[in-house]
Amino acid sequence: MNSYERVRNTVLGKPVDHLTCQPMLMQFAASYSGMPFIDYTRDGRKMAEAQLRVVRDFDVDVLLTCSDPAREVIDIAGEGSIEWFENQGPAIQEERAALADKSRLKEFRIPSLDPAGRMYDRIRAIEIMRREVGQENTICGWVEGPLALAAELRGINRIMTDFFDDPGFAHDLLHFCADVAIMYADAQIAAGADTIGMSDAAAGMQGPVLYKEFVHGEQMRVYQHIKKNHPGVLTRSHMCGKTTRLVADMSELPVDIYEIDFPSDLAKMKAKLGDRVISGNVSTISDMLEGTPERVYEAVAHCHEVCGKYFIANCGCEVPPATPTENLQALVRYAKEH
Repeated sequence: MNSYERVRNTVLGKPVDHLTCQPMLMQFAASYSGMPFIDYTRDGRKMAEAQLRVVRDFDVDVLLTCSDPAREVIDIAGEGSIEWFENQGPAIQEERAALADKSRLKEFRIPSLDPAGRMYDRIRAIEIMRREVGQENTICGWVEGPLALAAELRGINRIMTDFFDDPGFAHDLLHFCADVAIMYADAQIAAGADTIGMSDAAAGMQGPVLYKEFVHGEQMRVYQHIKKNHPGVLTRSHMCGKTTRLVADMSELPVDIYEIDFPSDLAKMKAKLGDRVISGNVSTISDMLEGTPERVYEAVAHCHEVCGKYFIANCGCEVPPATPTENLQALVRYAKEH
């Protein structure tokens, strides 16, 4: 059974040969492949090279194209708010945020996917991966969620106060960001992605009232577009942090795979999500980075026990670059043995 079939069967509740294993390998993939992370983020060929290597060496079930929060920002508004680092992802400097002046939103347009742009570079990586693996492996494209991109353009502190001070502007910005996600998802699917992950990291900082009023509807619009226009493509939701209070509304989204970060209460999430597929919840720090292979194995076993057969072995978020390879191997080994 190839990795795409294994993921599809997991989502559909059909038999699999073993648990699917889909860890988020980004900085780890670059480090393992001997390249500075700045090269991984700026060159789709390097990203493809690193992803192909970790899939080959660790036998994981996904080629992942998530890398950093600045692709959409740069193609929409330029690099003025971005600071680059040699061996970590580019960071957005809030004091120089592209939308520090709210009136600038009227000037923004959906990016055209210029071949010289950063958004297109992810397209290039997907094309290389698909050419190399054919239909044997699943490829997960990635888009910034409406709130994540809004926070990256406006600044996390500003957008959070905008919900109270200027809700009309907040709605307009989130709607624009969802439109960008829809366009980018379409382009990645056309390039060969069979899964689209959407990261809305800042959603975990909200309570259920603000999430429902501002974010949930725009996330729904992105996922519904994918399901309507690309019925064979899987959807993967990633919201960092503690999202337990949001799960009732999250469960309404047409999401195939819910990636649950380790601060969330897995049992409560499972109770609300029912037979929806859950991925993650293993701690990236105390288990993956600082733990032993035995501890990682036990942590995955606990998550599997809570979730039952609708479970994909994974951490709550990105595998840290300094994670011992034996710990990643333990994560994969549990999946292979169950």
